Amino acid sequence: MKYRYLGRSGLLVSRLCLGTMTFGNAQWGCDQQTSSAIVDAFVGAGGNFIDTADMYSGGESEVMLGAALKAHKRDDLVLATKCWFPTNGAPTSRGLSRKHIIEACEKSLKRMGTDYVDLYQFHGPDPHTPMEESLRAADDLISAGKVRYLGCSNFYGFQIAQANGLAALKGYERLVSAQHLYNLVRRDIEREILPACDAEGLGMICWSPLAAGMLTGKYRNKDKPDADTRIGIQATITLPRYWFEDSLKMIDLLAEVAAELGKTPSQVALSWLFGDRRITAAIIGARKVEQVEENLLAGDYDLPDDIRQRLTDGMPLKLGYPYEWMATNLPNTFGKAEFEPDHTQRLPK
Repeated sequence: MKYRYLGRSGLLVSRLCLGTMTFGNAQWGCDQQTSSAIVDAFVGAGGNFIDTADMYSGGESEVMLGAALKAHKRDDLVLATKCWFPTNGAPTSRGLSRKHIIEACEKSLKRMGTDYVDLYQFHGPDPHTPMEESLRAADDLISAGKVRYLGCSNFYGFQIAQANGLAALKGYERLVSAQHLYNLVRRDIEREILPACDAEGLGMICWSPLAAGMLTGKYRNKDKPDADTRIGIQATITLPRYWFEDSLKMIDLLAEVAAELGKTPSQVALSWLFGDRRITAAIIGARKVEQVEENLLAGDYDLPDDIRQRLTDGMPLKLGYPYEWMATNLPNTFGKAEFEPDHTQRLPK
């Protein structure tokens, strides 16, 4: 297993992060025995980064994870959870208000049976709560020793810059990570979010790196997913997100490349992510131990550069404006110096 620093923090995490959304999920998840076995296999292979959220399986994911962690040294692991979604019917039990953040964190700690969480993440942006209120609440949790680091999930690029700018101004702890949808068929974050993270020092944690199972290759040559699979059960969400003509072509290319390398499609799809050093970790979820064991190979396997580029070119991302404008005008406007300065911003190309 290889490890990467989480953004500009000093925290080293395994580049595979174990996702626990399956823990306790009645439709496409697993029970306590299997959940514990999955954690054992992941930690045994060198994984130290585990992600959950208070809304997964109505809080049951945190409970089951806490039970599984009893077999391991807590301080050797990096435990991450999130708040934002409603967890009960109370009007105050949602969003990023000071009240909800503090109460949600206390409840998560209790469910997991731990005194602190290593990474506490805002699960989404709150348009109704001032960013300063949210950051101050999280900063207080850090000062109290209940949280070590702060991250976000599903934020817009401008909100990432806004949050860390405000934190610097007020002396609050800054965001060190972002957790966003990113995989071979959905590369939207390359436009604004990845550049914002790069500029602000956030490590990217990729959720759905296998596109809800699309990039495992199991749906190849099918007209529609099986009804009892996760992508079938959540069809109203997953089909518009992942099931379209170009994605099906990408699956064919991925399967072809995987066969050439003697790897599985999921191993190749995960390894593709780590060719970009802005990516800290990819979240792998599983309902069976065998699924974790297959994907663990990507923890230290790196794709050859030419193979990675071949996959990238297989489904080009149109960055649009203003990148097209920059591509036309930047070379003729700059490029007169002997070498580029170290502070040059890395913009998408």
